[in-house]
Order: sequence, then structure tokens, then C-alpha cells
Amino acid sequence: MPTSPLSLTFSDVIKSNYSQEKITSLINEFKNHERYDFVRELKNETLISSVKNTYERFKHFKSFAQVGIGGSSLGPEMLISALGSEGVQFTFFNNIDADDTYQKLKNLNIKETLFYIVSKSGGTAETMATFSIIANKLVEAGVKEENFKDHFIFATDPKKSSLLELGKEFGITCLEIPPFVGGRFSVLTPVGTLPALFARIDIDSLLAGAYKYATEQFDSEDFKKTCASILTHAEEGVNETILMPYSSLLRDLSFWFVQLWGESLGKKKDNQRIGLTPIPSYGATDQHSQMQLFMEGPLNKFLFLIHVKNTKNDFKLENSFNHSRLKMLSSYSLKDLMDAEFFGTLKALSEQGVPHLTLSIDLVNEESLGAIIVYFELLTAIIGNALGIDPFDQPGVEAGKIYSFEWLEKLK
Repeated sequence: MPTSPLSLTFSDVIKSNYSQEKITSLINEFKNHERYDFVRELKNETLISSVKNTYERFKHFKSFAQVGIGGSSLGPEMLISALGSEGVQFTFFNNIDADDTYQKLKNLNIKETLFYIVSKSGGTAETMATFSIIANKLVEAGVKEENFKDHFIFATDPKKSSLLELGKEFGITCLEIPPFVGGRFSVLTPVGTLPALFARIDIDSLLAGAYKYATEQFDSEDFKKTCASILTHAEEGVNETILMPYSSLLRDLSFWFVQLWGESLGKKKDNQRIGLTPIPSYGATDQHSQMQLFMEGPLNKFLFLIHVKNTKNDFKLENSFNHSRLKMLSSYSLKDLMDAEFFGTLKALSEQGVPHLTLSIDLVNEESLGAIIVYFELLTAIIGNALGIDPFDQPGVEAGKIYSFEWLEKLK
């Protein structure tokens, strides 16, 4: 029997008293919901083929720049940093900081760069602002507007989007972001799979692994126990959730998780404020910054720790220095030291009574990363529904957008 790419280990301080029957009911109900499309679309061969065909037409580019914010950038950045890239320069325009934008443009050969403009709504102000700057730079470099189709690809909603209309006007290739897949759940749609192809990532393994793992979770006792644990501790005031992979390759996974968890689960319900605050971390680095707080600060934190059993590279620490600590390390490897710090942290967390759950993968690869992504996406959806909120909207963000444009109007 094939082993799962992701295994779970619950610490002995975890409580899971929440009704398993209710969780099973929520899971079964969600399988028939339109928002379950972030799993269904993993098997959409038409969507996958459109991405592959687009890549074939533009694969001569050795510089790829993605323009997007939030889920239109965090997920792709996570894929590239975790699984690497070969022979292609990646740039992410993920903010509207003028100095940062200037520096990134300065470092690009703009005529030799493929620009991927990603906006689900097609009207994201930050994304469209950066697009306009890039379009002007291309014109300044001698590119005519009728040739924008050779320098841009768009990704947006396939039915209702001003970006889609702009793409049609200029003959620019437009990839589809499925209508019922929100931005923070969209990393395994063309939002993330196109840049993944440029990074030489095997998207077939990525998507197949994610789909297989997702469909197995509905009968998984471990997944149900995870949901029960989060909800049980939340009822006891544990309202901060930490994701801490012991891997630099997975550091950006924590930042992707922050948006997924925070934007989905921080809501108002009947004039009450509900939320589980996400905190990004990674080991072993943050043992020297945040771990003191996790260990001895308020017991309002739930930790997900990720252990990578094997790495593609390792270094022996053998040496002949006359130094006590160097002598002590001489018999081990760098991976031995990382594992020692990971397992030492687990023991210390248990002693301190801090609830934590370990996710273990054999290696950082397409299959394991796909499993981790859908694990947290499904967990977010079920926890949101259990809390009685909509995990797929973001009304607080929308209000800020309205007030931002009101402020701009005053500048006229």
C-alpha cells in the first residue's frame, strides 16, 4: 500500500473534545458546495491544457515577472521558493511601494521579460497600477501596443472581469481563474501553475498529489481530529495559530498560510469578532526569536510544525578544531543538527503544555507540497464553517478599498 505524502502526529497535550459527528457532517456538506471547486478544479484537464499550451508558446522567455497581490502572488512565490527554478529569473511585483517597484524594473530587461498579470476580479487597484507602469515602460522601450500580446499574459475570472475585456482588446492571452475559487485558494490553478511550469516544476505530480490527498481526507480520522483539536482549543481561548516548518524551502509557505487562515477566519458574526490569528515562523531560525514567546508566553497558541525527514543535500560537520562545541558537533551532519533542534523543541513544547501538531513529509517535492496545500485549504474551510462564518469572503478588506478610493478622490 502506498504511503501518504503527509503524516500527522498529535502531541499528548492536544485536546479534541469537539463533536466528531458534527465535523463529519460539515465535511460531507462541504463536498457538495460550490466552493469545493478548489479541489474539483485540480482534475480540470481543459484548464491544465490551457496552461501547458500557453507555456509552450512563451517558454522562450528566461525572465518571468508576476504582477499580483495577496493570493495572486503569495502562492506562486511559495511554489517557486519551495521547489526551485532552473534557468529562469523570477520577479514578483507584489506591492505598490514605489522604491521597490523602481528597483525591480531596473533589474529587468523589460523587452525580454514575460509579464503575468493576475487579478481574479480584474480590477485590483494595486495590480492595475503596476500593469500601467509596465505598459508605459514597454512603450518607452519601443514596443507598440498592438504587440502587447507578445509580452503579457493575463489571469482572471472567465466571465466578469475588466481585465478580461482589456485582454480581448489587445489580443492578450487570458487564462482562467475558476469562478468559485477565491484568490487565497487559487495557488493550484493557473495563478500558480503557469509560473510553476517556467520553474520546471512538475505540475502533473503537484496537482495529482494534491487531488489524491484531498479526496482521502474526508475519510481520514486524523483530519477530523485536527479539526476537533483546533475547535476544542479555540473554545478554551487558544486563538493564535502558528505554522513553523523546519525548512528554509518552506518559509514562504508560512506567509501563504497567514493570508489563507487570517483572511478566511477573521470575521464578525452577530456583532461579535471571531478569529484565529495566524503567525508565520520557521525553524530552526525562529528558535532564536519567537520560541521564547511560544514556550513561556500566554497559553493561547496552537502550533503546526513541519518536519522534513530527508533533504537532497547534507554536510558533515567533521572538523579538527580545538574548540569544545565544534568537537561536539564533529560526529554529526547539518541535517542531524536540524532534526535535533526539531525534536528537542517538541519535547520542550510538551513540557510547557503548548498544544502542537507535527506534519511530517519525506522530502520537499511536488507531491508533498500539494498535500500540504490542500490540507490547510480544507482545514480552513471546515473550521470556518464550524465557527458559523463564511471562510470565502473578506468584507473587512472591501471596506478599506472603498475608503482608499474616497481618499484618492480628495487629491483631485
